[in-house]
Amino acid sequence: MTASVRWRFWGIAAAVFLVLLWLLNDILLPFVVGMVVAYFLDPVVVRLQRMGLSRTMATTAVTIVAVLLAVGVTMAILPPLFGQVQALIVKAPEYVVKAVQRIQPLIEPLRERLGLPPLTLHDLQAEATQWAGKALSVAGGVAGTIAQRGVAIINLLGLLFITPVVTFYLLRDWEKVVEAIDDALPRDHADTIRKLVHESNAAIAGYVRGQALVCLALGSIYAIGLSLVGLQFGLVIGLVAGAISFIPFVGTFVGAVMALGMALAQFPPDWIGVVKVAAVFLFGQAMEGNVLSPKLVGDRVGLHPVWIMFALLAGGTLFGFVGILVAVPIAAVIGVIVRHLLSRYRESDIYRGTAA
Repeated sequence: MTASVRWRFWGIAAAVFLVLLWLLNDILLPFVVGMVVAYFLDPVVVRLQRMGLSRTMATTAVTIVAVLLAVGVTMAILPPLFGQVQALIVKAPEYVVKAVQRIQPLIEPLRERLGLPPLTLHDLQAEATQWAGKALSVAGGVAGTIAQRGVAIINLLGLLFITPVVTFYLLRDWEKVVEAIDDALPRDHADTIRKLVHESNAAIAGYVRGQALVCLALGSIYAIGLSLVGLQFGLVIGLVAGAISFIPFVGTFVGAVMALGMALAQFPPDWIGVVKVAAVFLFGQAMEGNVLSPKLVGDRVGLHPVWIMFALLAGGTLFGFVGILVAVPIAAVIGVIVRHLLSRYRESDIYRGTAA
């Protein structure tokens, strides 16, 4: 088989795979989540095997413990979280007006220099109410569209019932799946593919597993810290900031803006409360920069923050939430392949020239 025929075959296979992924996007969520969970839990199963348990027993134990932990955490967090979210939506216009009133003396000189009319309290209340109404309208429209298609119900049932089953069988048969894939590799390129897969797995494990732990730790620090300093809706803001911390700089920025805005609306003239809220985020950033990221993620994964943000935006645009889940692993694999191709290019006559 010639090289051109091989390239044509793999190109067609990749195109078919992408088309199927796009067509089945609406029902892939529970399976993708199951694969991600299995990938995270496989090292735990391996350790239990080394302690003497069989693969099936280790998988059963890990799956049961993971499901119980997920149910327990969900039951503990969701009720107060939903209550705070509902109250935040209702009171958002009021808090926006209060926060803007605090900073209005600082922005009025700038508005005068730009020739803009001064903001009155009535204008602030009207604009805040209008923004809140638009946000609720957009959210309601999106939720209604999803519900009409039945995707929300399918994904919810899938996450509840299909994901644990997928996780169990993938964990139990992980070694068999890896062996089957290895047997299917083209023989003359098998060593190169194994090397690239090993590097990709190191990048994915180093970043995804590590970053997930960083997000969990930051979410806990922000949620507990903001709640302890007395910030209203501190649990919601802290969990949101931690959950989106996998996007470089975005999680901290969004969380800090939300928390400080809420603090400006709640605490003054007692400015100590605002200082405490800022201190929580400074402490979280210090922990992330000096302890969490260096210990859990490190700098060996070779994923630039700009590349990560581009991958997340591209994955979310093309495949929705499923695309966001697989964006960083695919970005890691592409990065490994690009570095390999660059290495081959530097060794070729195209780069070195015919004289070399």
